[in-house]
Amino acid sequence: MKRLIALGCFFILAYTSFSQTANAPLNTDYYHLLDRYEILNGKFSHSFHTAAKPYQRIHIAQFVDTLLSDSNYWYYQDKQLLTYLANDNWEYSNYADNDSNKPFLKVFFRKKSDLYHVKTKDFDLHVNPILHFSLGKESASDVMNYVNTRGVDIRGNIVGRLGFYSSIATTQAAYPLYVRNYIEEKGVVPYEGFWKEFHTDGVDYFTARGYLSFDLIKNYVNAQFGFDKNTTGNGYRSMFLSDFSNSYTFLKLNTKIWRINYRNIFAQGVAEHMVTSTGSAGTEKYPKKFLASHHLSINITDNINIGLFEAVMAGDSTQTFNISYMNPIIFYRALEHQDGSTDNAMVGFDYKVNFARHFSVYGQFLLDEFKLDEIKSGEGWWANKWGLQTGLKYINVFGIKNLDGQIEYNIARPYLYQHQDIYTNYAHYSMPLGHIQGGNFREFIGILRFQPSPKFNFIGQLNISRYGEDNNANTNWGKNVMKSYTTREQDYGNTIGQGVDTKLFNSQLTAIYQFKHNLFFDLNFVYRKLDSELDERDENTTYISASFRWNIPRKTFDF
Repeated sequence: MKRLIALGCFFILAYTSFSQTANAPLNTDYYHLLDRYEILNGKFSHSFHTAAKPYQRIHIAQFVDTLLSDSNYWYYQDKQLLTYLANDNWEYSNYADNDSNKPFLKVFFRKKSDLYHVKTKDFDLHVNPILHFSLGKESASDVMNYVNTRGVDIRGNIVGRLGFYSSIATTQAAYPLYVRNYIEEKGVVPYEGFWKEFHTDGVDYFTARGYLSFDLIKNYVNAQFGFDKNTTGNGYRSMFLSDFSNSYTFLKLNTKIWRINYRNIFAQGVAEHMVTSTGSAGTEKYPKKFLASHHLSINITDNINIGLFEAVMAGDSTQTFNISYMNPIIFYRALEHQDGSTDNAMVGFDYKVNFARHFSVYGQFLLDEFKLDEIKSGEGWWANKWGLQTGLKYINVFGIKNLDGQIEYNIARPYLYQHQDIYTNYAHYSMPLGHIQGGNFREFIGILRFQPSPKFNFIGQLNISRYGEDNNANTNWGKNVMKSYTTREQDYGNTIGQGVDTKLFNSQLTAIYQFKHNLFFDLNFVYRKLDSELDERDENTTYISASFRWNIPRKTFDF
């Protein structure tokens, strides 16, 4: 009955709501362009706050139109890239140059960005294929690596009130050896959900995402309900909420007024992903857990932003939901104490400062648990759990047009994200919801992007990290988020990198050619070396691949 009432309220709200749009799917390369032009513009966008991703397409179009309205300010190459963003969101843009000269059969590709579309007063529909074909070879294995993805992407709205989005795809893939080792050890395919074996060395999985979107208060409060991912932060990684795990069922409320953006996410996750010898378990009901997450973002000035974050992971073997967590007011720690709850609450602070029309400094600080007296003692108490990120983006490096750099440093104490059991740790589908490394690590990231034209893009990336792994399945030095902190090795003397000392060097070079709108051809080179204190865990590989992508982002396994 409660579910029926909630569902009824949902459709009533949708019917009485105002204009809304779907989101631009999470895509590191795509969202970098938006960061780039916000920094070059010299002040924050009034359409969105960059720490709360993904963005609605109408907000992207509003931002891009504002920039293109002053066309004399922008270098020719920048105007082309901004026009690409306008074309990708053409239904909301006044500056799109998206009409096709020769539509196929006068039905398909009437717009450069859409295979098929309908645009009337009461109905808007965009249908596009999803394709990804890749072949590669690595030095660490004789297995031919490949990816074969086929699917469809659909978005639109009905009478300007109810927006919708759906993306479905099926994939068969044989990944490089280190990714296959990860799948075998963890029982999960990174970024994905249910899977099964495909031939000898491959995996077969189905990806489905979708949601409904509507405005509760026009231009101020948007609600979305569906199955997808969200991220929180301005960095390449996120200590707060990343897209590394599988999608999840969520209700999201985003309130934007004046210089404030406030986002609430209420989600149902999977406490533990069950596997068999041939892939995911197909008959058992996966145990559920519940997440409540809030992020408050404030633009102090046109160039200085600060944010407050909170997340509570709740659940137990009864899989019942505590209705008090639907309270949209930040913070939950006091509420948790009053309820006598043992659920997992975390708080965080983030910031971003853009300056000189070239730079952006950003960072995050996540606090899981701590005691001030224990911190002052300096004795390495296990429950002083925190994570820190700091980073810098540099646009048009040394004055070279369209050469953008980024450096980032992430660090996490042992046992960060761990909790008493699988129902309260900060994980979903047996993968971290925060930083993909879990806890007990230090990481440096360097990225250099050069896009001399809208068609060509060159990206170099370097990931260097050092962390402490567990000796075996029976030890717990604080990296694996799926282990209970009650199995920790010691109460005091804990330091970052404790356990089996492991060094990771991962470098990659990627050349991208955009043949048509969102139709890409990639060449990718990866050199990865993992040096473990236990020699049998060492990994060393050189990997080369060529890919054809249509309406799907690059997926990097940089761990």
